[in-house]
Amino acid sequence: MAVKTVDFGYQKVSPAEKTARVRGVFDSVAGNYDLMNDLMSGGLHRLWKRFALAQTGLRPGQRALDVASGTGDLGVGLARQVGKEGLAVLTDINREMLSRGRDRLIDRGLATQVRFVIANAECLPFPDRSFDCVTIGFGLRNVTDKPAALAAMRRVLRPGGRLLVLEFSKPTLEALRPAYDVYSFNILPRLGSIVAGDAASYRYLAESIRMHPGQEALAAMMREAGFDDARWHNLAGGIVALHVGVVH
Repeated sequence: MAVKTVDFGYQKVSPAEKTARVRGVFDSVAGNYDLMNDLMSGGLHRLWKRFALAQTGLRPGQRALDVASGTGDLGVGLARQVGKEGLAVLTDINREMLSRGRDRLIDRGLATQVRFVIANAECLPFPDRSFDCVTIGFGLRNVTDKPAALAAMRRVLRPGGRLLVLEFSKPTLEALRPAYDVYSFNILPRLGSIVAGDAASYRYLAESIRMHPGQEALAAMMREAGFDDARWHNLAGGIVALHVGVVH
């Protein structure tokens, strides 16, 4: 029987090894994660996340879940949208990243409507139909079993709820691709080496983006997971896309 393997960047590894290695990547970069996001995107990641938050449809008093929440950028916005009468749950598989997100929300006075849970996106520990909106920002490509994660996020959504997947995708303009490749495989690892002392993790980042499903393929995966509607918005010429899945 063939041994199942999954992508870790351009390498093929076992599912257990990918999960462990992704955890190691984010253990390594946690201390410089926010700074590197600003440097890598020229601050554009803030606009992309703001756009995603504008699509949640959340109202005060509702419940939101942010998967692979990291340092809590989307979590802050969700907590503000649901207000003190609502609930925002932030999850991550990485304790160090989630700890930094917790500190951020506490510092901003948002702790009363927020809960923090260490959880794997593939097996979310919440009852069916628990949330009005689920978000995952720049985390799906790191998940070992993406169909399982999409199915888990579908399961915890209430009827009328929506999933927002903000992720790097495939540039739609051919003219962008050569410069994007130079930036991804030359400048980005050097930046990671200089700022974070870790070129390898940022080389993995570039490779994981290339191995992630493109716009059409990800929408098809969302429909396969049970979403009644799946569409996307291209941002920055398709370098980033926001996929929206709706549950009827």
